Amino acid sequence: MHLAGSTYDEVVNTFRWDVPGPFNIAEAICDRHAIATPDAPALLIDGGEGQIATWRFARLQRAANQLANYLRGLGVGRGDIVAIHLAQCAESPIAHIAVQKLGAISLPIFNLFGPDAIRYRLIDSGAKVLITSAEGHVRIGASREDIATLEQVLVVGSREWSAIKSADDQFINVQTRADDPALLMYTSGTTGNPKGVLHAARVLLGHLPGVMVPHNMFPQPGDRMWTPADWAWAGGLLDVLWPSLFHGVAVVGCQRAKFDGEWAFRFMVEHHIRNVFLPPTALRLLRQLPASSSRPVPQLRSIGTGGESLGADMIAWGRDTFGVTINEFYGQTECNLVIGNSAGLFPVRAGSMGRAIPGHIVEIVDAAGNVLPAGTPGIVAVKRPDPVLFLEYWKRPEATAEKFRGDWCLLGDVATKDADGYFWYQGRNDDLINSSGYRIGPDEIETSLMQHDAVQAAGVIGAPDALRGEIVVAFVVPRPGHAASPDLAAALQAYVKTRLAAHEYPREIIFVESLPTTITGKLRRIDLRQLYQAQKSVLTSNGT
Repeated sequence: MHLAGSTYDEVVNTFRWDVPGPFNIAEAICDRHAIATPDAPALLIDGGEGQIATWRFARLQRAANQLANYLRGLGVGRGDIVAIHLAQCAESPIAHIAVQKLGAISLPIFNLFGPDAIRYRLIDSGAKVLITSAEGHVRIGASREDIATLEQVLVVGSREWSAIKSADDQFINVQTRADDPALLMYTSGTTGNPKGVLHAARVLLGHLPGVMVPHNMFPQPGDRMWTPADWAWAGGLLDVLWPSLFHGVAVVGCQRAKFDGEWAFRFMVEHHIRNVFLPPTALRLLRQLPASSSRPVPQLRSIGTGGESLGADMIAWGRDTFGVTINEFYGQTECNLVIGNSAGLFPVRAGSMGRAIPGHIVEIVDAAGNVLPAGTPGIVAVKRPDPVLFLEYWKRPEATAEKFRGDWCLLGDVATKDADGYFWYQGRNDDLINSSGYRIGPDEIETSLMQHDAVQAAGVIGAPDALRGEIVVAFVVPRPGHAASPDLAAALQAYVKTRLAAHEYPREIIFVESLPTTITGKLRRIDLRQLYQAQKSVLTSNGT
């Protein structure tokens, strides 16, 4: 990959992809650094109370080699799925590196998922091995049982995990190619259960320009990266962890269930953070803190964010607070970091998604895949071939085919592109909910609610929210014998939060006698949105 120039046009015009045939992610993010700079820090894991564990590349490689040998002894080989259900700890990248060494496929699973969400992904993927923490093992509980493909569960910190340290610390990587399957991530869809998104090893290379440009030509001397985003999400794994390690830049990690603004300021200062990916909600929480002359301010070189548009006031606040422009970027699990801003290369226009990241051909098209004129609303689309583009939806060839119109991959977001090449987001063309940077499909939440004894039917929508962008709202029809009440609403919220995840639970529950459906029985979410807006209008007019 060649990327150089001082202006956007120069960078675009000089950009060249260099995707080799033979390529292994483990070699790219660990092994070559372990040879060239063995003592360079790769990971700085904050264990709390001043405890910092430094993992240098040589140590990281030895640990990954030992795990790779152990997994091979369990029968894991090329193309097998290994689920990695861990927080921001050293064992997470160690597991990924080991899996890639074997030519197997990594399946990252969000650390705070509940048992139902984890079980679905294990069954649908056909995972052979699950690597989890002691806490995660307890949370999963009996839901891991009776999964036909799951042969082994490895628990970090257990006696069996300790035995891995006795394995051989030398390993010859399986020879893999850039187009070989390497990563399986699940994205919440709007029709049916979440879909597995299968990526080739080249997805790492495809992400590099999308990290480099918004982070002001990352890397630069002294860079050090951190994000509060879980390393199982694309924002944590593909926007931060893997690209940073590829460049030999240290990544700081910390296991923390909830974001706290005051803590975040101190954390970034204490660890000399220079580059951060902060979701919009995290930025808003930082901004809401009361002014304080004693609060330490980190010396950041770049701030990236994504998931929803920031206003001019937020961008101005970022400049005043940190002395840098917050650069927004855009993408999806299927095709990530293809649009973004870069204040060092071109003026940032508040509210814009930015311009196409060099190396990616991005246009606005109609439903048939025809490129539309400037200023015309349509669907954001990326042209293939592109190294960042996914291979397929796991075991769903029809859904994969539907994603494309000829060589255009339709990302599903509606936007316009102006004459200067800036993209302007307008909305989704489906029912996906964008809350705190998480893309949430309503079907999984509806399914979870209807498993509760008190629920006869449920419909889920997203509603505007000043802090989170959108919140999850559930319309619930109680079963006979169960009365609508605040206590029932709280119980349903806790149920979803426990069974799925905290970011997916409905923050509002509205009890109704029936749900609007089509003549064929399909839920009409558009009617639910209108009902929600009508109720809010009534409350506003009444002064409540």
